[in-house]
Amino acid sequence: MFRLTQIHQRIDERLRLELRKLRPDRLELSRLAHLKLRVKHALNRIAQRRVTA
Repeated sequence: MFRLTQIHQRIDERLRLELRKLRPDRLELSRLAHLKLRVKHALNRIAQRRVTA
């Protein structure tokens, strides 16, 4: 879970850096947002398993 949290933070940082650019790459923004969402869902699944276990 810690590793996924780190990955989520790194993706978030990359998103922020891309958004600071004068001309952000929309494809890269979309890709990063999708990755961030996938990691978030994985974290939520793990958290749910811990609650029900």
